[in-house]
Amino acid sequence: MRGAAGGGTAKRLAVLALVVLALSLGAGGAMAQPGKGIKVQALQSAMAEETFQTMLVNRALEKLGYETQPIQEVDYPAAHIAVANGDATFLAVHWDPLHQSYYDNAGGDAKLLRVGQYAGPAAQGYLIDKATAERYNITNIEQLRDPGLARLFDHDGDGKADLTGCNPGWGCEAMIEHHLDAYKLRDTVRHVQGSYAALMADTLSRFRRGEPVLYYTWTPYWVSGVLVPGRDVVWLQVPFSANPQRASTRLDDGSDYGFPINTTRIVVNRAWAAANPAAVKLFEVMRLPIADISAQNERMRAGESSEADIARHTDGWIKYHQPLFDSWIAQALAAAAPGPARR
Repeated sequence: MRGAAGGGTAKRLAVLALVVLALSLGAGGAMAQPGKGIKVQALQSAMAEETFQTMLVNRALEKLGYETQPIQEVDYPAAHIAVANGDATFLAVHWDPLHQSYYDNAGGDAKLLRVGQYAGPAAQGYLIDKATAERYNITNIEQLRDPGLARLFDHDGDGKADLTGCNPGWGCEAMIEHHLDAYKLRDTVRHVQGSYAALMADTLSRFRRGEPVLYYTWTPYWVSGVLVPGRDVVWLQVPFSANPQRASTRLDDGSDYGFPINTTRIVVNRAWAAANPAAVKLFEVMRLPIADISAQNERMRAGESSEADIARHTDGWIKYHQPLFDSWIAQALAAAAPGPARR
């Protein structure tokens, strides 16, 4: 117990030292604002649930003096290209490895820098309602090759299971399409695409009516806070790992849900990063728990979804975690170059 307590004390002292360093740098003037006069453009996808994560990064950058611009919504492939070309500064929600092809196609390491481990680990996969899973002993998506089982999830009358899927341009849609071929599900399963939020609202309504449901989702997102795995729904395994990269998706416990575990990382323009070490250090040290993202997303689903609401959520998170937030700023200031940052 004494050793554990000593470790905690050492950690607190280290954080305190960083804060004191930040204060001393502040007394020095220019170093306290390494981003002064530098505009920063953040990008995110059209998913409003990403705003919280992006806004938190902006709030931290503002503490370093950067002038953050209104967040712009761009599809993931275009966002990576915009950051690579210098038309934007960073993307706070880059899924690694799901977005690897977008990263590579935009120029890869030559033009981009992928930083930190902002949020994760994040899971993805297919789920069905627990009642149907238990009644028909469905545990693996391969079982839906059986037309009789697939018809349980048919909602439009075409005889195929309706899989609530993934929006084009998100990356997950390509994996789902790959799975439909690899697991020979084309004849019995239909990938339903459109507005994911609207499709999931319809899926949730069907579940509440007691109808079977089949859908793709990921964490962190509000869905798993409403349709709780293990209580309301169950994850389906896949018969084998199948993805374009030929990487294994099998977990340490032997289970396989068809998608690799992802980490959300921050992607920044490489040239800009070289001129702004304080910002890069900030991106390296920021951590946002998956549970906190899911909780904020659920507040949005419950009606607190305006920009003012999300700003309030962000500021509330910072206030509740003030020592942690201050330690991020202190570490970023300590990494600042001696001269003023360059655009």
